[in-house]
Amino acid sequence: MNTKEQILKLVKQYYKENHIKKEKEYETGDRITYAARVYDEEEMLNLVDSSLEFWLTSGRYCDQFEHDMAKYLNIKLPVLLVNSGSSANLVAFMTLTAPELGDRAIKRGDEVITVACGFPTTVTPIINYGAVPVFVDVTIPQYNIDVSMLEQALSPKTKAVMIAHTIGNPFDLQAVKDFCDKHNLWLIEDNCDALGSTYTINGEKKFTGTIGDIGTSSFYPPHHMTMGEGGAVYTRNPILYRIAKSMRDWGRDCICPSGVDNFCGHRFDGQYGELPKGYDHKYTYSHFGYNLKVTDMQAAVGVAQLKKFPSFVEKRKHNWQRLRSNLECVSNKLILPEACPNSDPSWFGFLITCKEGVSCSELTKYLESKNIQTRKLFAGNLIKHPCFDEMRKTGIGYRVIGDLSVTNHIMENTFWVGVYPGMTDKMIDDMAKTIKAFLKL
Repeated sequence: MNTKEQILKLVKQYYKENHIKKEKEYETGDRITYAARVYDEEEMLNLVDSSLEFWLTSGRYCDQFEHDMAKYLNIKLPVLLVNSGSSANLVAFMTLTAPELGDRAIKRGDEVITVACGFPTTVTPIINYGAVPVFVDVTIPQYNIDVSMLEQALSPKTKAVMIAHTIGNPFDLQAVKDFCDKHNLWLIEDNCDALGSTYTINGEKKFTGTIGDIGTSSFYPPHHMTMGEGGAVYTRNPILYRIAKSMRDWGRDCICPSGVDNFCGHRFDGQYGELPKGYDHKYTYSHFGYNLKVTDMQAAVGVAQLKKFPSFVEKRKHNWQRLRSNLECVSNKLILPEACPNSDPSWFGFLITCKEGVSCSELTKYLESKNIQTRKLFAGNLIKHPCFDEMRKTGIGYRVIGDLSVTNHIMENTFWVGVYPGMTDKMIDDMAKTIKAFLKL
């Protein structure tokens, strides 16, 4: 047995001694978190294996994950790994600003339809670039964009729609896609909370994130799978793929993998911009990009997680359905979530809206006092947050369609609890019992 084999054997032993033994079987009253990592020795073995190579930046595990995830999503082009879901949204949006897209490129001052009820980094790239987010309301009990407002939000400056699938529940992709196709708009699917969800469009079942022009994922620990920090961008469009790769990799024109020179065989014979003919292609930049790559150690964890991922999705569905069945008897006091028609969600959590006479703040305080972790629907209404203080004062930089009354209602009356795959039936049942106890049932 060589040294590496000895080290990996000890890693297995370490996992058994320090991770399995620390996992205490759940008992009523123990803390129930909204999310947690689910892993075994395979993630640790991959992580140590990668660290021993000491490549550090993107390498063979990154390449394997990019191809394996594309295979899972049933797309031909590899996904592009990045260092977070927020970076994935940044790359996806900035891809659509590239000059080679001609008249369809998003320019400063152009408008992007989105929602205020969600996570801020779906909107941040729009604002940071100098485009204008146009906020429309959402619906309950699906908590996704109100598609009846899309035409009202349209203007001559509209270039794209950028929205998330809320807590795993796909938005009405048929309506949104038809709207985008009708008006020649880009569609960015923020799929960070919905990896594994499917939607049947025009009679064909597809994974969310692969139906629009470009999709994004997050691999932060609470999400559907993890590599610590990490994210991905994916598309079926070769032109968008090429631009996204450039945006992720410093904006360079060169497509050489890390540590590889002259991959294309034309490193010193091209003419680009106003550079001298033959200028080193490895240092030629076609976009104002970033360095948002993931490390190979993170990707190594992701490779192991991806093998387990289908079982994660099924367990999330099971937990969500069990909780909903348990709470059906209180549907007169709580609005329970519903899946979008034509969809099969990979649920991130279980959303609950309190009806009149039930205090959301008191219910969540009660649950927290009973060791059940709760979460708001992220920003609630992003426009109400301090980051919008200056824009609210001037009224410049964004538009609002209607009064966002449903968004505001969610901000005050909605929360969610977890259904992550590490949850047991007893944990799910205890959450339901605790909610019903508060409601005195």
